Amino acid sequence: MTLTQWFIFFFIIQAIHFLGTWKLYQKAGRKAWEALIPVYNAVVLMKIINRPWWWVILLFIPIVNLIMIPVVWVETIRSFGRNSGMDTFLVLVTLGFYIFYINYFAEVTYIEDRSLKPRTAAGEWVNSILFAVVAATIVHAYFIQPFTIPTSSMEKTLLVGDFLFVSKLHYGARIPMTSVAFPMVHDTIPVVHTKSYLEWPQFPYLRLPGFEKVERNDIVVFNWPVDTVPYFRYSGSKHFYKPIDKKSNYVKRAVAVAGDSLQIINGQVYVNDGPLELPERANPQTSYLVQGKGNGFSPQALYQVYDITDPVMVVGQDNNIFRFTAISEDKLEKFKNNPNVARVARIVDSTKTVKTNIFPRYLQNTWNIDNFGPIYIPEKGATVEITPETIPFYRHIIEVYEGSEIGLKNTIDIKENQVLLNGKPLNSYTFKQNYYWMMGDNRHNSEDSRYWGYVPENHIVGKPVFIWMSWDSNARGFFESIRWDRVFTTVHGEGERVSYFYYFLIALVIWFGFNYFRKRRKKE
Repeated sequence: MTLTQWFIFFFIIQAIHFLGTWKLYQKAGRKAWEALIPVYNAVVLMKIINRPWWWVILLFIPIVNLIMIPVVWVETIRSFGRNSGMDTFLVLVTLGFYIFYINYFAEVTYIEDRSLKPRTAAGEWVNSILFAVVAATIVHAYFIQPFTIPTSSMEKTLLVGDFLFVSKLHYGARIPMTSVAFPMVHDTIPVVHTKSYLEWPQFPYLRLPGFEKVERNDIVVFNWPVDTVPYFRYSGSKHFYKPIDKKSNYVKRAVAVAGDSLQIINGQVYVNDGPLELPERANPQTSYLVQGKGNGFSPQALYQVYDITDPVMVVGQDNNIFRFTAISEDKLEKFKNNPNVARVARIVDSTKTVKTNIFPRYLQNTWNIDNFGPIYIPEKGATVEITPETIPFYRHIIEVYEGSEIGLKNTIDIKENQVLLNGKPLNSYTFKQNYYWMMGDNRHNSEDSRYWGYVPENHIVGKPVFIWMSWDSNARGFFESIRWDRVFTTVHGEGERVSYFYYFLIALVIWFGFNYFRKRRKKE
């Protein structure tokens, strides 16, 4: 929906509210017109139902309002003596329109000083659960979101089984664009495995101010622009529409940001004509051919000793050469110095054939994951020349992402060697938002921007800041499965990781001790 459409929708809701409540406002000693003024009518209603004014804020927070609006419906009818279970059922099942019946046809009296305490223990539990969900939803949507590393694309920097806290504050929290959705889940409701949201209506893209921008080498969580991951979705089809904020969550490193020029030469990433300098904690992996010495060479033994994540693939057993699909740089020297290893050679794709799975697809070039580019990363406000030769780089983002903020989709055509945008000649284009180039640290085992291209700014979710748990599913035993050296460590930073887990335990003991003695003293 466009911003104009949202304003129209908002005022329709206000009109419905006025028509359904103006007599109730009068019975509560207020004026009928007070039910008509947007926002002010909500403040007055909070006074009528004897609830705090700040509930009004909750009514305008996407997703949270899906919980609060039904609560206000129930509180409204109870303020006029309708307390039965049937009344509650009717107001909920009719989506609040039962209030119309009470407003026009029912004989009701306003109860000014009604008790707000639930009449049953079950009611007390429902109240507690509702507001716990509200609080958790606000934290999840606007402050911190939990995230799990599901694949090895960021090995060894981030490991499969790392449980992260992702900050929404660093880059600015994105207002949920999907307005009707199940709280605190992504695109699928657990257990029942069904879609967790409605595709309509959609809010326009809006991001709250953050205290930093996405910088080169940041590890970033984002919504995957092309959503085809089978185990992250509710449908068996390969391609289907999903709202931006309901696309699968991915985590990669932003190796290039808006305005950069990127090129990959023999596996080395170059940004703005210089080699990419990774931070100290980055631990990239790539593939190597390893030749063993004699018949006693065992690739499985090396696999276990050096904790290599990915499986070993036999290339040529006759000459004792094996392919190791992911060796990190910190293990490389140990590999070379192993007495059973004769030679280690890095695998670099130097083929010159056209590959249709490399971005931009269907462009007749010979790029591959190790030799790629140069390519420009679009920047907001920057203008590029558009020709039939350059349009493959920008076609998808102009058609899909550049029109999506205002609820429109663009159409690109090429006729008689002329690029057309929505039927009109296009010789240059000025970008409306920033874009980023995301790559995994496990360079030969990462489906990233080399395959599907740019990540738009409106797809950015947040910045991973903290590993609160790390679980090795291949280990035996509960305590052996926990990677204790990674628990309560920061994602970014310099030097070796430092676990703050013991400090957390000490703080927890102090907190419980303080509460124990405080309660004991209070009883005395």
